[in-house]
Amino acid sequence: MFPEDRADAAVQAMLDLQGSGDAWLKQRGIPMRHTIKAHLGPAVCGSFGTAADKRFDVYGKTVNIAALTASQGLAVTAQVFRHLGPGSRKLLKKHTPPVTYIPLEENHGNR
Repeated sequence: MFPEDRADAAVQAMLDLQGSGDAWLKQRGIPMRHTIKAHLGPAVCGSFGTAADKRFDVYGKTVNIAALTASQGLAVTAQVFRHLGPGSRKLLKKHTPPVTYIPLEENHGNR
């Protein structure tokens, strides 16, 4: 988790983590890649669980939006991208997911 004024550092950390993590998997012959996503907004983090079994986790709508962002690698939402400086923006390109259509009467928030 990074504050919004450190969005550039967050993206660099994501790139570093993806690079080192993917290299680690490859060295061990594991045919997988890391998927790392980021969104900007409030979240709650801490140790959750029973007294005997606490685990660190992060919760909130922000986390859910990041998790549901379409990606098979590294992705940031537009909210993160808007907080990036020119150098970090040059490391990324826009990806538009496939368009879907829904019935007129269905309410999908802003969509």
